[in-house]
Amino acid sequence: MKKLEVKVEFTVFDDVDELTQEDKELMFKAVETRKTAYAPYSKFRVGAALLLENNEIVLGSNQENASYPSGLCAERVAIYQAGAQYPSQKIKKIAISAASDQNITVTPIPPCGACRQAIAEYEVKQESEIEIFFMGETGKVVKSNSLKDLMPLLFDKSFLL
Repeated sequence: MKKLEVKVEFTVFDDVDELTQEDKELMFKAVETRKTAYAPYSKFRVGAALLLENNEIVLGSNQENASYPSGLCAERVAIYQAGAQYPSQKIKKIAISAASDQNITVTPIPPCGACRQAIAEYEVKQESEIEIFFMGETGKVVKSNSLKDLMPLLFDKSFLL
């Protein structure tokens, strides 16, 4: 038997004002885009803003459906949009902001498992890490240097060979 130890590291900012100007602007775009979410069932709105290597910003908000599994999270809306519009561009960063219509979210809310898998696919495909910034409606912002910090034992295409 052998023990496997996994070490991850995150940077936690007290609020958006501590971010660099570029990261702050990206997070503000995520916050604004969160307002376009279609979330009549969960009352939970998420906005995502991706910065591509060509400095284009691609936005996404969650889009729900009465058939719950048919909805799509903000992160995947933005990632798939970037893949369709800019297939040769690498994703440098993603900023995510989540808020509830029912209470104030002050805890940073990371991507769900399905979104983590989608981000992992693009990190592997582009062979470079994607910085991930996430927050609630207000308060602290968490930065991950790579999806591997959020999901260290990735499932990727190498398992399908």
